Amino acid sequence: QVQLVESGGGLVQPGGSLRLSCVASGFTFSWKTMNWYRQAPGKERELVAAITSGGGTTNYADSVKGRFTISRDNAKNTVYLQMNSLKPDDTAVYYCHVSLLARNYWGQGTQVTVSS
Repeated sequence: QVQLVESGGGLVQPGGSLRLSCVASGFTFSWKTMNWYRQAPGKERELVAAITSGGGTTNYADSVKGRFTISRDNAKNTVYLQMNSLKPDDTAVYYCHVSLLARNYWGQGTQVTVSS
């Protein structure tokens, strides 16, 4: 079955950095666009970044452009989200996502808290 397992979240001070990882299994990872979403308390889940199957195209939410970088290693079935210059507004649960045959699959999420 499809599994997405995120890791790398934690507590960081404003201006700090974190790298999130998502290990995927149960499907042909190298064929699929992968996404990172986040959901802050009281807010809707939003798309943060996306990367196409070969890694050649990436897209970002305006709020994270220039600070976050999405990447992938198809040999390791892993997608990453490098987050730099973190702000308190980046505090959220971050989710890895893939769409397969019009069905959405999500990881369990990893908490990112940006606070001094």
